[in-house]
Amino acid sequence: MTVRVLLVGCGNMGYAMLSGWLSSGKLAASETLVVEPNEDLRHRAGRLGSIVAASNGELPGNLSPDIIVIAVKPQVIREVVAGYKGFAGKSTFLSIAAGTATATFTEILGAGAAVMRCMPNTPAAIGKGMMVVFSNPDVAEKTKAFVGDLLSASGEVATINDEGLMDAVTAVSGSGPAYVFHFIECLTAAAEKAGLPPETAKLLAMQTVYGAASLAATSREDPAVLRKQVTSPNGTTAAALDVLMSGDRLKTLLADAVEAARARSVELGK
Repeated sequence: MTVRVLLVGCGNMGYAMLSGWLSSGKLAASETLVVEPNEDLRHRAGRLGSIVAASNGELPGNLSPDIIVIAVKPQVIREVVAGYKGFAGKSTFLSIAAGTATATFTEILGAGAAVMRCMPNTPAAIGKGMMVVFSNPDVAEKTKAFVGDLLSASGEVATINDEGLMDAVTAVSGSGPAYVFHFIECLTAAAEKAGLPPETAKLLAMQTVYGAASLAATSREDPAVLRKQVTSPNGTTAAALDVLMSGDRLKTLLADAVEAARARSVELGK
């Protein structure tokens, strides 16, 4: 059996990543094996063509995957990872569990275990995610390249060399989609208050955020330049920006929000 990726846990994020690998052709279904105790989730993965198992006790003895992706909740990391200790030294472990340091894995698996840590975000489910990766010194360069290629099926991929920055990553891109969703909520409410019907208000808010983000992502111009291009002197946009930018109001609010999330990530990782 030639299984390249063993996926442990196939909830929403694990399933989204698996779907991306298969639909993009990064992996063949026969190269993936999913361990998932929940019957419904296991069957869902099986329908994609992946080999499935209910527990690590069902794994074949000759299994030697390149990557073992740990996609379970942080609360059960120690218990789950301990069951795969026999793969340490042969396979690289890739964790997408928030707030769990690579040192936790080497503590469980032993010194010299190759461990990578990834912080994805929910837009990965539609191939528009942001994945940030840290690798400990025992991960081979060819493995880093392989994992980077796999993750690219779910969106953009960035690497960091200081694991301590993962708390900031969590606060910006990990939690960031919620900030944007709330902005859409608030813009919708403001549109309704201005007299627009609810459905029209929602459409205007969502499409404006989507269109502006798409333009910013594809333009060669800095977002600050794009903002200025929309803002005519003494016009309607300038009047609104006077409210948002006066005293760095929005900048300060977002900085405080990101710092609160970063600090909480540090707490959760202790």
